[in-house]
Amino acid sequence: MATTKQPTVIGRGLGGELRVLREGRKMSLKEVADLLGWQASKISRMETGKQGIRPADVASLLVVYRVTGRDRDRLVKLAERSDDTGYWENQPALTAESKTLMRIEREATGIVNFEPLLIPGLVQIGDYVRALMRVCNVSDQDIDSRVAARLARQAILTKDEAPRLQLIVDEMVLRRVLGSPKIMARQLRRVLETVEEATTTLQVLPMSLRGHSGLDGAFTLLDFVRNKPVVHLEHKISGLFLEEPDQVEFFRAEADTLSELALSPAKSAELVATIAREHDRE
Repeated sequence: MATTKQPTVIGRGLGGELRVLREGRKMSLKEVADLLGWQASKISRMETGKQGIRPADVASLLVVYRVTGRDRDRLVKLAERSDDTGYWENQPALTAESKTLMRIEREATGIVNFEPLLIPGLVQIGDYVRALMRVCNVSDQDIDSRVAARLARQAILTKDEAPRLQLIVDEMVLRRVLGSPKIMARQLRRVLETVEEATTTLQVLPMSLRGHSGLDGAFTLLDFVRNKPVVHLEHKISGLFLEEPDQVEFFRAEADTLSELALSPAKSAELVATIAREHDRE
């Protein structure tokens, strides 16, 4: 029996961008299909990553959507690579968020996020994000759009079928003050509110460990019902998506190791509450 080919991260990201462009033009699948002489189902499969996307098809769609210049060239080049596994997404320094991450995050049924330096993005409050952007030298005129994009990602936690979210952080994440002690106290209380939900767990790697294998960088592991799992590694102006089975299993094993070293969810919550009170007293 033939097996269905699973879409790559590039194909899924490209399909999502094409859907956004179509919706931005307020056009239905049928309207676009009629203009191009295609079946509406073809465009639907392209947008959901269920069908390969040929560069010529993308070029045709971009004519309808009136996309030209660098944006057109970038999307056509993505189509040329749509069957490649793995994806290094380069972005301007002040871009809002990784577009590809935002799109595949919505489809995830399980997310494991390890952070050695920062509160995980899916549970950050606006004031924490603003403080982070300022110390990272983001211009004032770009901060509001960055904050809005970060907070928009959190909508996945309140949908009817929210993903299972496992957060693993270093204790230093809780103690490092961004903005002010009061902001940090509110941020930690937000973390506690989130982990009260049945779909979210938090574990803290205590400073008493002195060191652990996660100190060399954050990572996010995403699982899906119909698509293969993906690992996302984030850098200042780029993001790397890994989807080869051996790469994914390496980070899954790393997450298991860190989880075993970390405090239990109950003891982690106690520590977060204690540190929140300490920030309140500062």
